[in-house]
Amino acid sequence: MHQAPPVPVAEVCERISANVQRVIRGKPDVVRLAVAALLVEGHLLVEDVPGLGKTTLARCLARSIGGSWNRIQFTPDLLPGDITGVPVYHQHTERFEFHPGGIFANVVLADEINRGTPKTQSALLEVMAERTVTVDSVRHEVPRPFLVIATQNPIEMEGTYRLPEAQLDRFLMRLRVGYPDLAAEIMVIMSDCAGIGPDDLSPVVDLPTLLDAVAQVRALRVDRALCEYAAKLAAATREHVDVRYGASPRGSVALVRAAQAMAATRGSAFVTPDDVKSVAKPVLVHRLILTPDAELNQRRPDDVLDEVLAAVPVPRLTGAGG
Repeated sequence: MHQAPPVPVAEVCERISANVQRVIRGKPDVVRLAVAALLVEGHLLVEDVPGLGKTTLARCLARSIGGSWNRIQFTPDLLPGDITGVPVYHQHTERFEFHPGGIFANVVLADEINRGTPKTQSALLEVMAERTVTVDSVRHEVPRPFLVIATQNPIEMEGTYRLPEAQLDRFLMRLRVGYPDLAAEIMVIMSDCAGIGPDDLSPVVDLPTLLDAVAQVRALRVDRALCEYAAKLAAATREHVDVRYGASPRGSVALVRAAQAMAATRGSAFVTPDDVKSVAKPVLVHRLILTPDAELNQRRPDDVLDEVLAAVPVPRLTGAGG
C-alpha cells in the first residue's frame, strides 16, 4: 500500500487561514502570523483592548484543525493548580489521581494574562517552555500540536500585573489585532447577524496533517548566512544606544523559526532574508527594553528595530537560497 504524499505546508496554511478569515474579517496578516506560530508550535501574546477578536481567533484556530480548545480566564484569585491540574484523592481507589488543568489542550487561550498574579503567570509560562506538567514526580505531556495564545490588556488599565521581561521572552511573537477598517467591521456585523461564528467552522485539516506540516517546516533549509543574519540582528539590538536589554539568543532562534514558517507558507523550499525581515517586528519588538532616557524622549522599540534592520547588511545567498 502506497502512503499518500504529505500535504504541502502552503496548502495547510491556506486552508486554515481561509477558514479562520470566514469569521476574523479584515486581518489577513494577523491570521497568517498566527498560523505561522501554530506551524512552529510557538506561543503568541496578543496585546489589545477588549472586543477585537482575540478569543475568537483562538477558537477559530482550534476549530480549523479539529483540535481541543480551552480558555483560562486570568483573575487575581486564579491558582497555579487551576492551570496545571491537581492530584485528587478518590475513596473508591484509595489513591490520588491527577486531574488535568486548563493547559491540557491543543490551543489554549490565556485570557487577560496580566490580570493573574505573578505566581500564576509563572505556572503557565513554565508549561509553555517545557510542554509538560510534573505532579508527584510524574510527568504529564500536553497534547501536540500545542499553542498558547495569551491576551493582554494595555498596561494602563486598572488591576493588572505587568509581565516580567524574562517571561515576555517566552513568546514567539507579540501581535496587535487593531481595529478593523469600516468595510471589515460591516462584514463582522453582517456575519454576526447571520449567526456565523467559530462554532460554525468545520476542520479543514486534521491533527496528523498539521503535525506533518510542523515537521516539514522544521526540515526547511536555512542557509548559514541566514543564521548569521539573525544573530547579527539580535546583537545589534543589544548594542543600540537606546536599548538597555536587547534580544537574547532565544530571540534569534525564534526569528529563524518564524522565518522558516513564513517561507513554508509561501511554498518555498528555503528561507530568504525577506522572510526574516517580515517577522522581525512581531518576533523581536517585545524583547527590547529601552533605556530610561530613550523612554523619556518617547522612543519606541518599533523605531529602534527599524534602525537595526536598516543598519545590518542583508546577506546575499548562493545557490538555491539566493
